[in-house]
Amino acid sequence: MKRWQFWVGVAISAVLLYFALRGLRLAEVWDVVKEANLIWLIPGVAIYFVGVWARSWRWHYLLRPIKKISTASMFPIVTIGYMGNNIYPARAGEVLRAVVLKRHEGVPVSASLATIIVERIFDGVVMLAFVFLNLPELARLTQDSGFLGNIQQLALWGSALFFGALLIFLAAAMFPLVTERIANKLIDKVIPAKWRDALKGFTNRFLSGLIALRSPWNILMIFATSVVIWLLETGKYWFIMHAFPFKVSFFALMLMNGIVNLATTIPSAPGYIGTFDLPGIALLTAYGVPKEIATGYTLLLHAALWLPITLLGAYYFTREGLKWTQKIQVDDEETFAKTEENT
Repeated sequence: MKRWQFWVGVAISAVLLYFALRGLRLAEVWDVVKEANLIWLIPGVAIYFVGVWARSWRWHYLLRPIKKISTASMFPIVTIGYMGNNIYPARAGEVLRAVVLKRHEGVPVSASLATIIVERIFDGVVMLAFVFLNLPELARLTQDSGFLGNIQQLALWGSALFFGALLIFLAAAMFPLVTERIANKLIDKVIPAKWRDALKGFTNRFLSGLIALRSPWNILMIFATSVVIWLLETGKYWFIMHAFPFKVSFFALMLMNGIVNLATTIPSAPGYIGTFDLPGIALLTAYGVPKEIATGYTLLLHAALWLPITLLGAYYFTREGLKWTQKIQVDDEETFAKTEENT
């Protein structure tokens, strides 16, 4: 909490929440939530954890060229990472799960971080695919929504970003020696001498984490798995929708999933407060859902996405014997510290 980035994220979340809830009577929103048929949370949470298992399989698949680790071993580590993303700023859970994997399996943090970044790139590509698949519908919805009117432009910029990153990573995977030479030259030119050897070692281990991208079959498998993961998560949106008195198509929920997850790349308070809620409410309202119902649904969905994985991740975290204020020493060249919990 002493870092300025944390407070910038809190400020952004506060502003977005203000716009999300502006003009609403919160008592009416609460009435909507109280009247929701919460039994639909059970299949919603269940299908979400099937998606988490699929994420664990995808990470296992990415790491296979480095070390074969079972999906069952990866699942607790993935939940710890998502717990970290939910309670720490700046997606610190991604580093946390790389550190826990190092403790368990000896995989260098830099190599596992490379696979995690690859995951995020493919996730971004799939989210953009969800948006582009529904662009004609989105164009119709933007007439009455200034917020959604910016999504098409965001999708274009996001496409350039994610596809550009994907091309760079594919090139680095296909031509590792060339990439290593270029990286070493840049390090020699701009990095002080005392840090050069350590950074070169980190770069080499990072490149080893991209081995899976050298095979077109692996790329296809990772992409297909990413599509399945996000369709399963959209399934959670669909199940929880049945707890409320409105109906939209599965494609509309795919669009919502794509938009809110693209929006969560914006800096915010931990748990994606505001960045998830404002676009979700705006999209459903544009579909004609009354704002009180759209808000109640989005807030309950957000809680259902946040709470179960956070609780399970916290359980696995404590089972690891880790402490919330502990600094984790990886090795002499790679040291990562968990954010101290001073809140």
